[in-house]
Amino acid sequence: SCVCALGGDDRAWGFGVAFLVAYNQNKSLIGQNGLLPCKLYLQSVQRYFKGKIDMDAVSYTPTIFWLLDWSDMDMNLDCVALLGLGLATFVFITGCANMIIMTVLWILYHSLVNIGQIWYSFGWESQLLETGFLGIFLCPLWSLRAVPLYTPPSYIVIWAYRWLIFRIMLGAGLIKIRGDRCWRDLTCMNYHYETQPVPNPVAYYMHRSPWWFHQFETLVNHFVELIVPFFIFLGRRMCIVNGILQILFQVLLIISGNLSFLNWLTIVPSIACFDDAFLKFLFSSKINGIKDQVLKTQAEKASGRQPSPRYGTLVRRVMNISLGLLIICLSIPVVFNLLRSKQVMNTSFNSLRIVNTYGAFGSITKQRTEVILQGTSSLNPNDATTVWEEYDFKCKPGNLTRRPCLISPYHYRLDWLMWFAAFQTYEQNEWLIHLAGKILANDTQALSLMASNPFEGRQPPRWIKGEHYLYKFSRPWGKHAAEGKWWIRKRIGPYFPPVNLQGLRKYFETRNWPVPNSPLK
Repeated sequence: SCVCALGGDDRAWGFGVAFLVAYNQNKSLIGQNGLLPCKLYLQSVQRYFKGKIDMDAVSYTPTIFWLLDWSDMDMNLDCVALLGLGLATFVFITGCANMIIMTVLWILYHSLVNIGQIWYSFGWESQLLETGFLGIFLCPLWSLRAVPLYTPPSYIVIWAYRWLIFRIMLGAGLIKIRGDRCWRDLTCMNYHYETQPVPNPVAYYMHRSPWWFHQFETLVNHFVELIVPFFIFLGRRMCIVNGILQILFQVLLIISGNLSFLNWLTIVPSIACFDDAFLKFLFSSKINGIKDQVLKTQAEKASGRQPSPRYGTLVRRVMNISLGLLIICLSIPVVFNLLRSKQVMNTSFNSLRIVNTYGAFGSITKQRTEVILQGTSSLNPNDATTVWEEYDFKCKPGNLTRRPCLISPYHYRLDWLMWFAAFQTYEQNEWLIHLAGKILANDTQALSLMASNPFEGRQPPRWIKGEHYLYKFSRPWGKHAAEGKWWIRKRIGPYFPPVNLQGLRKYFETRNWPVPNSPLK
């Protein structure tokens, strides 16, 4: 059907972006010498289960990496990411997929998420896995036809997608109403554009909207997330209205922020709110095109001339019924969570992440703080005359004159975690001290995560420290903007004290991190 054609491309596109991010960043984050090596994580799980790799260990951390050679984790990570990227690209370009390809994509990404630790702890990871899991059942068993002749999509799968978009939006709405008071007094949007994890240029201007417009935005948010999802159950027309409003809402979120591939991914289950009669205008009428094939299949069904079911069709029917029963069972704790006053968001109640809870921005930070890493070549970091030079990240605010980035649907995992670290402590984010040590050692993998290295082409710094700053948008067309500044900032104080490689040696050893040798001559 047209729903399958659109949804299949979007699912493959989502997997493709996710695997591209994984290929570019995994080695630096969870590789052999990454900030949080996945090998150490797997070994800790193995120790927890008394050194065994049995069903208990596998069910606790489902990943194919249990079956691979751990002596070269970087190669393993690259192979998994490249295989996933290749399959997703094939499906996206050709528009053809079957249950085998979609299952492999799901297993590969599932394997990465379960060893990704804090870097893969975001809600969109589970959402991609749930969306991809349902996508398996939209495809024929073996055929690679864009519109399979004998295996039309099951209403069970279509309604599973509708149930998914219902939970995503209602969960997001309820966590807001039950969370931060500013959602109830309609003031959250006064802060959101400036304090969201990775603002974009549009957010810079949207932040200066009048107070009444921010209140209107908040009301629209509540309407779309708390009222509109119920349109799904009010007949065909209202279901279509729900799909249109949800997609428009996601487009607005894409325009106004860098929320990774979250909003792009949320469009996928919204497509299930439409039917072929509504979607046909998106497809050309050329002979043997998708629209033509769908119309022929529907005509055969209407005339009663459908061929007898094949083996693959019967298998799919059994699997679809099993899927429906599975989703009903796994939805029970999810529904109870939605009804609880102490709702939990972005949580999985099963290790396979098939049916999950969702939500976003239950609380809004009213001020933006940033951790700025600085290095110096000085022998004495406490000398008042010491010159400190700043490291810029790929996307997060730092340099006051750098325009906010526009990267969605791509995602810089380190930049996102730096946002969380800014309102926590460095003791809660040990990986940040690991990053500082790697910068001191001039580690190329770690530096690949940064936008700039002020010590490039010369000796690396002797000391690294973290400084804590309060950041605010400059006023468009104001004094600071005239100086080319997008941001203004004020120092709060030290985030972590100056550290050098010698002082970090014991810190690294107690965590089984490789102790880098000083490149200083």
